[in-house]
Amino acid sequence: MSSAFDSVPAPARLPRFGALCGVLSGLLIALPAAVEAFTGETAVTSLLLALSPALALPFLTALHQWQTPVTGRFGEIAYLVNLIGLGLFGGAAFAANLVLYYLDDDVIEAELTGPTVPALLGSAVVFAVGCALFGAALIRARTVPRVAAWGYAVALPLFAFLIALPDSVLTSALHIVVGIVLAWLSTALWQSASSNDRTAVSTFTS
Repeated sequence: MSSAFDSVPAPARLPRFGALCGVLSGLLIALPAAVEAFTGETAVTSLLLALSPALALPFLTALHQWQTPVTGRFGEIAYLVNLIGLGLFGGAAFAANLVLYYLDDDVIEAELTGPTVPALLGSAVVFAVGCALFGAALIRARTVPRVAAWGYAVALPLFAFLIALPDSVLTSALHIVVGIVLAWLSTALWQSASSNDRTAVSTFTS
């Protein structure tokens, strides 16, 4: 049985799959945050937020691959730092939302000893630096909307540190902004892939 991707040229499959993952990742950040602004953190919203980083990984890879021809060595370094930071930060977010959420504050304070807190802080730092660098690569490449590129370079590094603050309207708003930025960039990636597909088909048939 054929899938929707079978009719898509191979070079465009990763960008489109990455774009879909990026939209889902953004929604899994923005929608739970919008709900939590009124209800506070719940088991369902925590689960959804925990899954978002996993979907951001293929999105980041697809976006990097798409703009590689114009970002050069700087883009490669930015991507690698961002990828490592996303892996570290995503693991921390997964643990916070699916493990620490169910523990009492006293238990959390007692258990977060030794290298745990410095390691969590370090993962946030690497993630923030990686996002700032990759955002700068997006701005320089001019392959996506400029506002969305600046949003990635500014909002995501802030997100890395403010996420540890108690839930508030500010943290919910930042989650929503990050979700919008990811969805916006994903839409631009999908549109670019579609545009290049049409160009390739037109060239092949002419």
